[in-house]
Order: sequence, then C-alpha cells, then structure tokens
Amino acid sequence: MQILMAGLGSAGQRHVRNLRTLFGDSVEIHAYRVRGLPRVIGADGGIAPGSVDATYGVRAFSSLDDALAARPDAVFVTNPTDQHLRVAQAAAQAGCHLFLEKPVSHTLDGVDALLRTVAARGLVATVGYQFRLHPVFLALRDLVAAQAVGRVLSARLDFGEYLPAWHPWENYREMFHGQRARGGGVILEQSHDLDYACALFGRPSQVTAVGGCSGELDIDAEDTVDMLLTCGSLEAPIPVHLHQDMLRRPATRTCAVTGTLGRIEADFMAGTVTITRPDGSIDAPHVAMVDRNALFLEELRLFVRAIQGRGTPLVSLEEGVATLRVALAAHASLRVGEPVGVC
Repeated sequence: MQILMAGLGSAGQRHVRNLRTLFGDSVEIHAYRVRGLPRVIGADGGIAPGSVDATYGVRAFSSLDDALAARPDAVFVTNPTDQHLRVAQAAAQAGCHLFLEKPVSHTLDGVDALLRTVAARGLVATVGYQFRLHPVFLALRDLVAAQAVGRVLSARLDFGEYLPAWHPWENYREMFHGQRARGGGVILEQSHDLDYACALFGRPSQVTAVGGCSGELDIDAEDTVDMLLTCGSLEAPIPVHLHQDMLRRPATRTCAVTGTLGRIEADFMAGTVTITRPDGSIDAPHVAMVDRNALFLEELRLFVRAIQGRGTPLVSLEEGVATLRVALAAHASLRVGEPVGVC
C-alpha cells in the first residue's frame, strides 16, 4: 500500500509512526510538504534529532500534482484546516481514499463537491474523531442507549486545555490553531465534543453560543465559548450545554447526563463513569484508562480495513460534515448574538 501524507506536523508524524507500527515497511509513505519544517516530533511530544524524511523513511514532494502522480492508494490530510478541502478534493479526483484530520474544513465551500466526488468514485473517506473509540465514550453510549438513567433530560459537556501547552516546541501564536482565518479557535479545534455529543444525543436543530476571544492568549480566534445545543425532537428536546476553552490548566474533558432516573458523570481524563440513582446510591462501572495513541491505532486499523473492503471506517465523511455544520452554526451564533439553525 502506498500512502501520501499531506502535511508532516505533529498529527502527520503520529500517523506515520502508527503506520510503521501496524504495517512496517510493507507500506510506502510519501509526503506533500510545503513548509518542510525539520522538526522530528517524538511519541512523547519531545523534539528528536535528525531529518523528518530520513527518520520516517518518507519521500517528500513539494508539489501536490507530483505527489498525486505517484498514484497513492490513500491520502492523509493532516495540514492546516484551511487547506483541507483543496487537498482532499484533488486527492479524491485522483481516485485516492481519504483520511481527513478533524475538522473537515473551516467553511462549507467545496464540501458538497467533495461528497459528490467521493460517492461517484466509490472511495473510503473518514474524519479523525478518535474519541468515538474512548472507553468512556463507549460506556456513555451504551448507558444512554440502554436508558440506564431513564429518559435523557439534559447533558453538560466540559472541555478545557491550555493552548500554549499543545505544541511546546513552537510559538503558539504562530500556530494555525489560534488563527481565525486558518480555521483555528476552540470550536473547530476541539470539535471532538460536538462530534460525540451528536453521536450520543442526535444532531441539534439549532445552536446558541456566547463567548469569543478573551484576550488572555494574544490570538484572534475564540478561546472560550459556551453553547446550548438543542438536540432530540421537537416533542422532547434535549438541551445539551457545552463549555470549551483553550485557557485551562490542568486539562479537563467531562460529560454529565441527567435523566429521569438518575445522573451519569463521566471523566475522560480519569477514565471513570459514575451513576447516581434517585435514592442517592452510586454505581461506578469499571472503565479502564487508555493509552491515547491506542485510539489512533485502532482508528487507523478500521480505515485500512475499510479500504480493503473488510468493514467501514470509524467516522464517515458525511458524519464529519454534519459536525462541521454544527460548528459553523456556533460560529454564526457568536457573530449575531442569537440562536442559529443547523443547516
């Protein structure tokens, strides 16, 4: 199998390491690199000596056309968010399967064309929402589906992590993650929360968002936001409250679900799920801690199996686009100061 990596930053290098772990030298890896930064980023997040291309055994191209002319089987789109659709569309037109890092894009421009191309050519396309494999999410999914605390009345999701600590080897002010025009900001960067909220409670019909750029980080993208997602049906709406910020230390990601027969409290960082019953009794189903990279490895296995016709990827392109639509509705609500429907 031949793989093209469109971008070899932190995410791209992780996928290369994981491809080597799973398939060794049986996979040939090329890279489309524009900036060609020399940093080798280790599995521990530290900087290692050596050349990126030599370290990973990668053949580099500075032209996307030249890289696609080598006829890769699949393209991993791991470059900055504002470049995703340009690369993904060219790759799909060349007949390549797609692995897009989240989010799909920072805009809907070109999304429908990509969906049509992928469908017309019968390609496998997935979006990197690996939290769908997290043991805590799986436990939440099963408990909600089984109505373990009765009918869901509401949910509250909380995420916080300090942006300057994401990539300590570089100046966070220069990273696209904090640049609005390049698809940065906490809503798109941490759309994991929107993805798993939709998976648990259904796609919202509207979003109300408040917040924005606090000024604490000297960036121009939103670093803190509170949303109200109106999920469920018109007859039985489920208010889902979501807080996200890029300011908090230590990092946190939690979800609390209130039902007619109790409450579920889940902590992704601690790997715990607790159920409180109406009488005050507590159940704590065992949820094992997980090596974060194990989620990426399994996500990768599912993608390759789908390419081989042995299953489906973890998150389809259609699902990734649906999450993007929710994120963009939240952006619109921030701008206009009122609820915005999800198109």
